[in-house]
Amino acid sequence: MAVESVIACLKASAQNFPEKTAFADKDRALTYEELLRTARSIGSVVSSYGLRCPVAVFMDKTAEAAAAFLGVVYGGCFYCPLDSRMPVQRLMTILSVLRPVLMITSRELEGRARELGYSGPIRCFEEISQAPDKGKELDAIADGIDREDPLYVLFTSGSTGVPKGVLVSEGVVLNYLEWLEESFSFTHRDVFGNQAPLYFDVSVHDIYGALYFGARMEILPPSYFSFPVKLVDYMQERGVTAFLWVPSAMGIMANLDVFSFGVPEKLRYVMFAGEVLPEKVLDYWLEHVPGAVYANLYGPTETFVCTAYVMGEEEKEARLRKEITGLLPIGRPIKDSQAIVLDEHLLPVKEGEAGELYMGGSCLALGYYRDEQRTAESFAGSPRLYRTGDMVRWNEKGELCYLSRRDDQIKHMGYRIELGEIEAAALGMEGISACACIYDEKKKRLILCYAGREQEKKELEKALADKLPAYMMPGHFCYFPVLPQNANGKLDRKELRRML
Repeated sequence: MAVESVIACLKASAQNFPEKTAFADKDRALTYEELLRTARSIGSVVSSYGLRCPVAVFMDKTAEAAAAFLGVVYGGCFYCPLDSRMPVQRLMTILSVLRPVLMITSRELEGRARELGYSGPIRCFEEISQAPDKGKELDAIADGIDREDPLYVLFTSGSTGVPKGVLVSEGVVLNYLEWLEESFSFTHRDVFGNQAPLYFDVSVHDIYGALYFGARMEILPPSYFSFPVKLVDYMQERGVTAFLWVPSAMGIMANLDVFSFGVPEKLRYVMFAGEVLPEKVLDYWLEHVPGAVYANLYGPTETFVCTAYVMGEEEKEARLRKEITGLLPIGRPIKDSQAIVLDEHLLPVKEGEAGELYMGGSCLALGYYRDEQRTAESFAGSPRLYRTGDMVRWNEKGELCYLSRRDDQIKHMGYRIELGEIEAAALGMEGISACACIYDEKKKRLILCYAGREQEKKELEKALADKLPAYMMPGHFCYFPVLPQNANGKLDRKELRRML
Protein backbone atom coordinates (compact mmCIF):
# COMPACT_ATOMS: atom_id res chain seq x y z
CA MET A 1 0.00 0.00 0.00
CA ALA A 2 1.22 3.52 -0.76
CA VAL A 3 1.45 5.73 2.33
CA GLU A 4 3.17 9.05 2.95
CA SER A 5 4.06 8.66 6.62
CA VAL A 6 4.39 6.10 9.40
CA ILE A 7 1.54 7.86 11.19
CA ALA A 8 -0.67 7.01 8.22
CA CYS A 9 0.31 3.36 8.80
CA LEU A 10 -0.65 3.62 12.46
CA LYS A 11 -4.00 5.22 11.68
CA ALA A 12 -4.85 2.61 9.04
CA SER A 13 -4.02 -0.32 11.33
CA ALA A 14 -5.92 1.25 14.22
CA GLN A 15 -8.96 1.61 11.97
CA ASN A 16 -8.71 -1.93 10.59
CA PHE A 17 -7.63 -3.77 13.77
CA PRO A 18 -8.56 -1.60 16.80
CA GLU A 19 -8.69 -4.44 19.34
CA LYS A 20 -5.64 -6.29 18.03
CA THR A 21 -2.37 -6.14 19.99
CA ALA A 22 0.16 -3.90 18.28
CA PHE A 23 3.14 -3.89 20.65
CA ALA A 24 3.73 -6.25 23.55
CA ASP A 25 6.44 -7.15 26.03
CA LYS A 26 6.52 -9.65 28.86
CA ASP A 27 4.45 -7.42 31.17
CA ARG A 28 2.35 -5.13 28.97
CA ALA A 29 0.45 -5.04 25.69
CA LEU A 30 -1.02 -2.17 23.71
CA THR A 31 -3.83 -2.65 21.21
CA TYR A 32 -3.82 -0.55 18.05
CA GLU A 33 -6.60 1.58 19.48
CA GLU A 34 -4.61 2.16 22.69
CA LEU A 35 -1.43 2.79 20.71
CA LEU A 36 -3.13 5.43 18.58
CA ARG A 37 -4.63 7.17 21.61
CA THR A 38 -1.30 7.07 23.47
CA ALA A 39 0.63 8.40 20.48
CA ARG A 40 -1.84 11.24 20.00
CA SER A 41 -1.63 12.25 23.66
CA ILE A 42 2.17 12.26 23.60
CA GLY A 43 2.16 14.04 20.23
CA SER A 44 -0.09 16.73 21.65
CA VAL A 45 2.55 17.45 24.29
CA VAL A 46 5.57 17.13 21.98
CA SER A 47 4.14 19.55 19.41
CA SER A 48 4.25 22.39 21.95
CA TYR A 49 8.07 22.20 21.97
CA GLY A 50 8.49 22.86 18.23
CA LEU A 51 8.33 21.00 14.92
CA ARG A 52 11.03 18.96 13.13
CA CYS A 53 13.04 18.97 16.36
CA PRO A 54 14.88 16.12 18.13
CA VAL A 55 13.30 14.48 21.18
CA ALA A 56 15.28 12.05 23.34
CA VAL A 57 13.47 8.95 24.65
CA PHE A 58 15.23 7.58 27.73
CA MET A 59 13.30 4.45 28.61
CA ASP A 60 13.77 0.72 29.11
CA LYS A 61 13.04 -1.64 26.23
CA THR A 62 9.25 -1.91 26.50
CA ALA A 63 6.12 -1.63 24.41
CA GLU A 64 5.62 1.81 25.97
CA ALA A 65 9.02 2.99 24.70
CA ALA A 66 8.00 2.11 21.13
CA ALA A 67 4.72 3.96 21.72
CA ALA A 68 6.72 7.00 22.85
CA PHE A 69 8.60 6.98 19.53
CA LEU A 70 5.32 7.20 17.65
CA GLY A 71 4.11 9.95 19.95
CA VAL A 72 7.18 12.01 19.08
CA VAL A 73 6.55 11.50 15.37
CA TYR A 74 2.84 12.31 15.76
CA GLY A 75 3.87 15.62 17.30
CA GLY A 76 5.90 16.54 14.21
CA CYS A 77 9.34 15.79 15.67
CA PHE A 78 11.89 12.98 15.37
CA TYR A 79 13.14 10.73 18.15
CA CYS A 80 16.46 9.45 19.46
CA PRO A 81 16.37 6.28 21.61
CA LEU A 82 18.61 6.36 24.67
CA ASP A 83 19.08 3.03 26.41
CA SER A 84 19.07 3.05 30.19
CA ARG A 85 21.97 0.58 30.21
CA MET A 86 24.30 2.85 28.24
CA PRO A 87 27.26 4.30 30.18
CA VAL A 88 26.47 7.74 31.60
CA GLN A 89 29.37 9.39 29.80
CA ARG A 90 28.16 8.08 26.42
CA LEU A 91 24.62 9.30 27.14
CA MET A 92 25.93 12.73 28.06
CA THR A 93 28.00 12.90 24.87
CA ILE A 94 24.99 11.96 22.74
CA LEU A 95 22.84 14.58 24.45
CA SER A 96 25.50 17.24 23.88
CA VAL A 97 25.40 16.52 20.13
CA LEU A 98 21.64 15.97 19.89
CA ARG A 99 20.51 19.01 21.93
CA PRO A 100 16.92 17.73 22.18
CA VAL A 101 14.02 20.09 22.85
CA LEU A 102 12.55 17.50 25.23
CA MET A 103 13.44 14.26 27.00
CA ILE A 104 10.78 11.60 27.60
CA THR A 105 11.48 9.10 30.35
CA SER A 106 9.61 6.85 32.77
CA ARG A 107 8.92 7.53 36.43
CA GLU A 108 11.30 4.72 37.28
CA LEU A 109 14.16 6.35 35.36
CA GLU A 110 13.35 9.99 36.04
CA GLY A 111 16.01 10.30 38.73
CA ARG A 112 18.72 8.95 36.44
CA ALA A 113 17.52 11.13 33.58
CA ARG A 114 18.02 14.24 35.70
CA GLU A 115 21.62 13.20 36.41
CA LEU A 116 22.65 13.25 32.74
CA GLY A 117 23.41 16.97 32.62
CA TYR A 118 20.47 17.74 30.34
CA SER A 119 19.08 21.18 31.17
CA GLY A 120 15.94 21.01 29.02
CA PRO A 121 12.45 19.82 29.99
CA ILE A 122 12.00 16.20 31.14
CA ARG A 123 8.54 14.64 31.00
CA CYS A 124 7.42 11.23 32.19
CA PHE A 125 5.67 8.83 29.85
CA GLU A 126 3.06 8.03 32.51
CA GLU A 127 2.03 11.69 32.58
CA ILE A 128 2.12 12.73 28.92
CA SER A 129 0.52 9.51 27.66
CA GLN A 130 -2.67 10.73 29.40
CA ALA A 131 -2.49 14.32 28.15
CA PRO A 132 -5.48 15.93 26.38
CA ASP A 133 -5.67 15.35 22.63
CA LYS A 134 -5.21 18.52 20.54
CA GLY A 135 -7.63 17.20 17.95
CA LYS A 136 -7.62 19.04 14.63
CA GLU A 137 -4.44 20.91 15.51
CA LEU A 138 -2.62 17.60 15.94
CA ASP A 139 -4.23 16.21 12.78
CA ALA A 140 -2.88 19.14 10.80
CA ILE A 141 0.64 18.50 12.12
CA ALA A 142 0.50 14.78 11.34
CA ASP A 143 -1.01 15.38 7.90
CA GLY A 144 1.88 17.72 7.10
CA ILE A 145 4.52 15.00 7.55
CA ASP A 146 6.01 13.65 4.31
CA ARG A 147 8.70 11.25 3.20
CA GLU A 148 11.48 13.83 3.33
CA ASP A 149 10.96 14.57 7.01
CA PRO A 150 13.32 13.03 9.59
CA LEU A 151 11.95 10.05 11.53
CA TYR A 152 14.73 9.15 13.94
CA VAL A 153 18.40 9.66 14.72
CA LEU A 154 20.53 6.75 15.90
CA PHE A 155 24.02 7.22 17.29
CA THR A 156 26.70 4.85 16.05
CA SER A 157 30.34 4.41 16.94
CA GLY A 158 32.63 7.24 15.81
CA SER A 159 36.32 6.89 14.90
CA THR A 160 37.21 10.06 16.84
CA GLY A 161 35.60 8.78 20.02
CA VAL A 162 32.49 10.92 19.49
CA PRO A 163 29.37 8.94 18.43
CA LYS A 164 27.81 9.90 15.08
CA GLY A 165 24.08 10.65 14.87
CA VAL A 166 22.63 9.14 11.70
CA LEU A 167 19.47 11.01 10.73
CA VAL A 168 17.00 8.84 8.78
CA SER A 169 13.93 10.04 6.90
CA GLU A 170 10.43 8.60 6.80
CA GLY A 171 10.99 7.77 3.15
CA VAL A 172 13.85 5.36 3.85
CA VAL A 173 11.67 3.29 6.18
CA LEU A 174 8.55 3.47 3.99
CA ASN A 175 10.55 2.40 0.94
CA TYR A 176 11.79 -0.62 2.90
CA LEU A 177 8.27 -1.51 4.04
CA GLU A 178 7.00 -1.33 0.47
CA TRP A 179 9.82 -3.66 -0.56
CA LEU A 180 8.83 -6.08 2.21
CA GLU A 181 5.28 -6.09 0.91
CA GLU A 182 6.43 -6.73 -2.66
CA SER A 183 8.93 -9.44 -1.70
CA PHE A 184 7.17 -11.43 1.04
CA SER A 185 3.68 -12.36 2.18
CA PHE A 186 3.43 -10.67 5.58
CA THR A 187 -0.11 -10.14 6.91
CA HIS A 188 -1.86 -8.84 10.02
CA ARG A 189 -1.60 -12.36 11.44
CA ASP A 190 2.20 -12.21 11.70
CA VAL A 191 4.06 -11.71 14.96
CA PHE A 192 7.48 -10.04 14.74
CA GLY A 193 9.79 -11.34 17.48
CA ASN A 194 11.97 -8.38 18.45
CA GLN A 195 15.52 -9.18 19.59
CA ALA A 196 17.47 -6.00 18.88
CA PRO A 197 17.70 -3.07 21.32
CA LEU A 198 15.43 -0.19 20.34
CA TYR A 199 18.47 2.03 19.74
CA PHE A 200 19.73 -0.45 17.09
CA ASP A 201 18.32 0.03 13.58
CA VAL A 202 17.35 -3.65 13.21
CA SER A 203 14.44 -2.90 15.58
CA VAL A 204 13.01 -0.49 12.97
CA HIS A 205 11.96 -3.57 11.00
CA ASP A 206 9.94 -4.85 13.97
CA ILE A 207 8.28 -1.58 14.99
CA TYR A 208 7.26 -0.37 11.56
CA GLY A 209 6.78 -3.80 10.03
CA ALA A 210 4.09 -4.40 12.63
CA LEU A 211 2.46 -1.02 11.94
CA TYR A 212 2.54 -1.41 8.17
CA PHE A 213 0.94 -4.86 8.08
CA GLY A 214 -1.30 -4.48 11.12
CA ALA A 215 0.76 -7.24 12.73
CA ARG A 216 2.16 -7.54 16.27
CA MET A 217 5.61 -6.75 17.60
CA GLU A 218 6.49 -9.02 20.50
CA ILE A 219 9.51 -7.80 22.47
CA LEU A 220 11.37 -10.94 23.49
CA PRO A 221 12.79 -10.70 27.05
CA PRO A 222 16.52 -9.91 26.68
CA SER A 223 17.37 -12.19 29.60
CA TYR A 224 15.90 -15.17 27.74
CA PHE A 225 18.74 -15.06 25.24
CA SER A 226 20.92 -16.35 28.07
CA PHE A 227 18.44 -19.21 28.50
CA PRO A 228 17.55 -20.14 24.90
CA VAL A 229 15.26 -23.02 25.88
CA LYS A 230 13.06 -20.50 27.72
CA LEU A 231 13.29 -18.26 24.67
CA VAL A 232 11.98 -20.97 22.34
CA ASP A 233 9.13 -21.70 24.76
CA TYR A 234 8.28 -18.00 24.91
CA MET A 235 8.32 -17.67 21.11
CA GLN A 236 6.02 -20.67 20.89
CA GLU A 237 3.70 -19.28 23.56
CA ARG A 238 3.51 -15.84 21.90
CA GLY A 239 3.13 -17.28 18.39
CA VAL A 240 6.19 -15.63 16.81
CA THR A 241 6.08 -16.09 13.04
CA ALA A 242 8.95 -13.85 11.91
CA PHE A 243 12.12 -12.21 13.12
CA LEU A 244 15.09 -10.14 12.01
CA TRP A 245 17.96 -10.99 14.36
CA VAL A 246 21.70 -10.50 14.43
CA PRO A 247 23.53 -13.75 13.59
CA SER A 248 25.18 -13.89 17.03
CA ALA A 249 21.72 -14.43 18.59
CA MET A 250 21.05 -17.25 16.14
CA GLY A 251 24.50 -18.65 16.89
CA ILE A 252 23.80 -18.88 20.62
CA MET A 253 20.81 -21.09 19.93
CA ALA A 254 22.74 -23.27 17.49
CA ASN A 255 25.75 -23.69 19.76
CA LEU A 256 23.50 -24.85 22.63
CA ASP A 257 21.45 -27.12 20.35
CA VAL A 258 18.22 -25.67 21.75
CA PHE A 259 16.05 -27.16 19.01
CA SER A 260 16.65 -30.60 20.45
CA PHE A 261 14.20 -29.43 23.15
CA GLY A 262 11.64 -27.98 20.74
CA VAL A 263 11.15 -25.70 17.73
CA PRO A 264 8.94 -22.59 17.34
CA GLU A 265 6.27 -24.22 15.20
CA LYS A 266 4.78 -21.03 13.73
CA LEU A 267 8.08 -19.50 12.61
CA ARG A 268 7.94 -18.83 8.87
CA TYR A 269 10.46 -16.00 8.32
CA VAL A 270 14.08 -16.19 9.49
CA MET A 271 15.82 -12.92 8.64
CA PHE A 272 19.25 -11.81 9.78
CA ALA A 273 21.40 -8.71 9.47
CA GLY A 274 24.26 -6.85 11.13
CA GLU A 275 27.12 -9.29 10.56
CA VAL A 276 28.11 -12.41 8.64
CA LEU A 277 26.06 -15.51 9.47
CA PRO A 278 28.47 -18.46 9.97
CA GLU A 279 27.75 -21.35 7.64
CA LYS A 280 27.46 -23.88 10.46
CA VAL A 281 24.80 -21.72 12.16
CA LEU A 282 22.82 -21.44 8.93
CA ASP A 283 23.02 -25.21 8.45
CA TYR A 284 21.71 -25.81 11.96
CA TRP A 285 18.70 -23.56 11.45
CA LEU A 286 17.95 -25.02 8.02
CA GLU A 287 18.00 -28.51 9.46
CA HIS A 288 15.55 -27.70 12.27
CA VAL A 289 13.38 -25.00 10.67
CA PRO A 290 13.41 -26.02 6.99
CA GLY A 291 9.99 -24.59 6.17
CA ALA A 292 10.89 -20.96 6.87
CA VAL A 293 11.91 -18.30 4.37
CA TYR A 294 15.57 -17.32 4.94
CA ALA A 295 16.73 -13.82 4.06
CA ASN A 296 20.14 -12.19 4.50
CA LEU A 297 19.67 -8.41 4.79
CA TYR A 298 22.51 -5.92 4.55
CA GLY A 299 22.94 -2.26 5.28
CA PRO A 300 24.87 0.11 7.54
CA THR A 301 22.85 2.51 9.71
CA GLU A 302 23.37 5.17 7.02
CA THR A 303 21.29 3.14 4.54
CA PHE A 304 19.15 0.98 6.86
CA VAL A 305 18.54 -2.12 4.67
CA CYS A 306 19.86 -1.55 1.16
CA THR A 307 20.52 -5.04 -0.26
CA ALA A 308 19.01 -8.44 0.40
CA TYR A 309 19.40 -12.09 -0.51
CA VAL A 310 16.43 -14.44 -0.20
CA MET A 311 17.23 -18.14 -0.33
CA GLY A 312 15.19 -20.18 -2.79
CA GLU A 313 13.69 -23.57 -2.02
CA GLU A 314 16.07 -25.40 -4.34
CA GLU A 315 19.09 -23.84 -2.64
CA LYS A 316 17.76 -24.75 0.81
CA GLU A 317 17.42 -28.37 -0.23
CA ALA A 318 20.86 -28.35 -1.88
CA ARG A 319 22.46 -26.91 1.25
CA LEU A 320 20.80 -29.54 3.40
CA ARG A 321 22.32 -32.17 1.08
CA LYS A 322 25.69 -30.32 1.30
CA GLU A 323 25.68 -29.78 -2.45
CA ILE A 324 26.03 -26.04 -1.89
CA THR A 325 28.37 -24.60 0.73
CA GLY A 326 29.82 -21.21 1.64
CA LEU A 327 28.54 -17.93 3.02
CA LEU A 328 25.37 -16.39 1.69
CA PRO A 329 25.64 -13.36 -0.62
CA ILE A 330 24.25 -10.04 0.58
CA GLY A 331 22.24 -10.04 -2.63
CA ARG A 332 20.88 -7.25 -4.77
CA PRO A 333 19.73 -3.69 -4.02
CA ILE A 334 16.20 -3.43 -2.66
CA LYS A 335 13.46 -1.26 -4.17
CA ASP A 336 14.68 2.09 -5.59
CA SER A 337 18.24 1.56 -4.32
CA GLN A 338 21.44 1.38 -6.37
CA ALA A 339 24.74 -0.38 -5.67
CA ILE A 340 28.06 0.60 -7.28
CA VAL A 341 31.32 -1.27 -6.63
CA LEU A 342 34.46 0.79 -7.26
CA ASP A 343 38.20 0.12 -7.09
CA GLU A 344 40.79 2.38 -5.45
CA HIS A 345 40.73 4.58 -8.57
CA LEU A 346 36.93 4.99 -8.27
CA LEU A 347 36.36 2.90 -11.38
CA PRO A 348 33.71 0.15 -11.57
CA VAL A 349 35.11 -3.34 -10.98
CA LYS A 350 34.48 -6.38 -13.15
CA GLU A 351 32.62 -9.48 -12.03
CA GLY A 352 34.59 -11.35 -9.39
CA GLU A 353 36.92 -8.43 -8.58
CA ALA A 354 36.96 -6.87 -5.12
CA GLY A 355 35.94 -3.29 -4.64
CA GLU A 356 34.31 -0.91 -2.19
CA LEU A 357 30.52 -0.73 -2.09
CA TYR A 358 28.79 2.61 -2.66
CA MET A 359 25.00 2.85 -2.22
CA GLY A 360 22.56 5.33 -3.66
CA GLY A 361 18.84 5.91 -4.07
CA SER A 362 15.95 5.80 -1.63
CA CYS A 363 17.87 3.91 1.07
CA LEU A 364 20.14 6.83 2.00
CA ALA A 365 19.96 8.61 5.34
CA LEU A 366 19.73 12.39 5.43
CA GLY A 367 23.23 12.58 6.90
CA TYR A 368 24.96 12.99 10.24
CA TYR A 369 23.05 15.22 12.62
CA ARG A 370 24.77 18.54 13.30
CA ASP A 371 27.87 17.40 11.38
CA GLU A 372 27.98 18.86 7.88
CA GLN A 373 31.64 17.98 7.34
CA ARG A 374 31.19 14.27 7.99
CA THR A 375 28.02 14.26 5.94
CA ALA A 376 29.82 15.84 2.99
CA GLU A 377 32.65 13.31 3.28
CA SER A 378 30.44 10.21 3.46
CA PHE A 379 27.47 11.25 1.29
CA ALA A 380 28.94 12.71 -1.86
CA GLY A 381 28.57 12.97 -5.61
CA SER A 382 25.72 13.45 -8.03
CA PRO A 383 23.74 11.29 -7.84
CA ARG A 384 24.32 11.18 -4.10
CA LEU A 385 26.18 8.06 -2.91
CA TYR A 386 27.18 6.69 0.48
CA ARG A 387 30.61 5.13 0.84
CA THR A 388 30.01 2.04 2.99
CA GLY A 389 33.63 1.07 3.65
CA ASP A 390 32.70 -2.56 2.92
CA MET A 391 34.67 -4.58 0.39
CA VAL A 392 32.48 -6.71 -1.86
CA ARG A 393 32.44 -8.42 -5.25
CA TRP A 394 29.79 -9.27 -7.83
CA ASN A 395 29.27 -13.00 -8.39
CA GLU A 396 28.28 -14.63 -11.68
CA LYS A 397 24.57 -14.23 -10.81
CA GLY A 398 24.83 -10.47 -10.36
CA GLU A 399 24.68 -10.71 -6.57
CA LEU A 400 26.88 -8.88 -4.10
CA CYS A 401 29.15 -10.94 -1.84
CA TYR A 402 30.62 -9.38 1.31
CA LEU A 403 34.40 -9.75 1.75
CA SER A 404 35.72 -7.51 4.53
CA ARG A 405 36.00 -3.98 5.92
CA ARG A 406 38.05 -1.35 4.16
CA ASP A 407 39.25 0.19 7.41
CA ASP A 408 39.27 -0.63 11.09
CA GLN A 409 35.53 -0.59 11.47
CA ILE A 410 34.27 -4.04 12.40
CA LYS A 411 31.02 -5.88 13.03
CA HIS A 412 30.80 -7.56 16.43
CA MET A 413 27.70 -9.11 18.02
CA GLY A 414 25.62 -7.46 15.31
CA TYR A 415 26.93 -3.97 16.08
CA ARG A 416 29.06 -1.78 13.89
CA ILE A 417 32.06 -0.66 15.94
CA GLU A 418 34.86 1.78 15.22
CA LEU A 419 37.95 0.40 16.96
CA GLY A 420 39.13 4.00 17.29
CA GLU A 421 36.29 4.77 19.70
CA ILE A 422 37.44 2.00 22.05
CA GLU A 423 41.00 3.25 21.76
CA ALA A 424 39.91 6.83 22.49
CA ALA A 425 38.10 5.65 25.63
CA ALA A 426 41.11 3.65 26.79
CA LEU A 427 43.55 6.50 26.20
CA GLY A 428 41.48 8.62 28.55
CA MET A 429 42.15 6.18 31.39
CA GLU A 430 44.80 6.72 34.03
CA GLY A 431 47.94 4.64 33.51
CA ILE A 432 47.53 3.98 29.78
CA SER A 433 50.02 5.77 27.56
CA ALA A 434 49.30 4.03 24.25
CA CYS A 435 46.85 1.43 23.04
CA ALA A 436 45.41 -0.38 20.04
CA CYS A 437 42.24 -2.41 19.72
CA ILE A 438 42.46 -5.54 17.58
CA TYR A 439 39.55 -7.70 16.49
CA ASP A 440 40.19 -11.43 16.58
CA GLU A 441 37.96 -12.59 13.72
CA LYS A 442 38.48 -16.29 14.48
CA LYS A 443 37.49 -16.09 18.15
CA LYS A 444 35.07 -13.18 17.64
CA ARG A 445 36.54 -11.06 20.42
CA LEU A 446 37.91 -7.56 20.92
CA ILE A 447 41.48 -7.37 22.25
CA LEU A 448 42.82 -4.18 23.80
CA CYS A 449 46.61 -3.95 23.65
CA TYR A 450 48.07 -1.23 25.84
CA ALA A 451 51.28 0.26 27.19
CA GLY A 452 51.89 2.20 30.37
CA ARG A 453 51.08 0.74 33.77
CA GLU A 454 50.10 -2.93 33.81
CA GLN A 455 46.66 -3.34 35.35
CA GLU A 456 44.31 -6.13 36.36
CA LYS A 457 41.54 -7.04 33.91
CA LYS A 458 38.82 -6.17 36.45
CA GLU A 459 40.37 -2.75 36.98
CA LEU A 460 40.41 -2.05 33.23
CA GLU A 461 36.85 -3.31 32.73
CA LYS A 462 35.56 -1.17 35.59
CA ALA A 463 37.14 1.98 34.14
CA LEU A 464 35.94 1.29 30.60
CA ALA A 465 32.40 0.41 31.73
CA ASP A 466 31.82 4.11 32.43
CA LYS A 467 32.73 4.99 28.85
CA LEU A 468 31.66 2.12 26.62
CA PRO A 469 28.47 0.07 26.14
CA ALA A 470 28.73 -3.64 26.90
CA TYR A 471 28.98 -4.72 23.25
CA MET A 472 32.14 -2.60 22.84
CA MET A 473 33.90 -3.96 25.92
CA PRO A 474 37.14 -5.82 25.05
CA GLY A 475 37.07 -9.47 25.99
CA HIS A 476 40.82 -9.70 26.39
CA PHE A 477 43.57 -7.28 27.48
CA CYS A 478 47.26 -7.53 26.58
CA TYR A 479 49.97 -5.45 28.25
CA PHE A 480 53.10 -4.43 26.32
CA PRO A 481 55.98 -2.32 27.70
CA VAL A 482 56.08 -0.65 24.25
CA LEU A 483 53.70 -1.08 21.32
CA PRO A 484 55.43 -1.87 17.99
CA GLN A 485 55.97 0.96 15.52
CA ASN A 486 56.75 1.01 11.80
CA ALA A 487 59.43 3.00 10.02
CA ASN A 488 57.21 6.09 10.03
CA GLY A 489 56.84 5.97 13.81
CA LYS A 490 53.21 4.88 13.56
CA LEU A 491 51.60 1.93 15.31
CA ASP A 492 52.40 -1.28 13.43
CA ARG A 493 49.13 -3.17 13.66
CA LYS A 494 50.39 -6.01 11.46
CA GLU A 495 53.31 -6.63 13.79
CA LEU A 496 51.03 -6.32 16.83
CA ARG A 497 48.75 -9.01 15.44
CA ARG A 498 51.80 -11.24 14.92
CA MET A 499 52.84 -10.72 18.55
CA LEU A 500 49.48 -11.74 19.99
